[in-house]
Amino acid sequence: QVQLVESGGGLVQAGGSLRLSCVASGRTFSSYVLGWFRQAPGKEREFVAASRSAGIPYYADSVKGRFTISRGNAENTLYLQMNSLKPEETAVYYCAVRTSYGSSVYSAGAYDYWGQGTQVTVSS
Repeated sequence: QVQLVESGGGLVQAGGSLRLSCVASGRTFSSYVLGWFRQAPGKEREFVAASRSAGIPYYADSVKGRFTISRGNAENTLYLQMNSLKPEETAVYYCAVRTSYGSSVYSAGAYDYWGQGTQVTVSS
């Protein structure tokens, strides 16, 4: 059974940084896409970043240059370093795994497994 557990969320002032972690278990994840999404109250879940096997990254335009996605050496850990955070980025951040091939890494519907989320609050 696949399980994803996020951590690292919290309260930070605008311009500050946070590092989110996601630990995955139940399968070997080295060949899968791992991604981060976020959902603010009243809004749809949106793509933040993703990492293919071999570490190829994808980013939403809004976070390019500020966020960095990376995988741990064991390939079952995913990180999201978030710098220069903005108040509008307050949301629950979710880790997700896409086990299929060919579907878009940017679409939440393409991901098969999700963590419970971690709250990130950016104060102004």
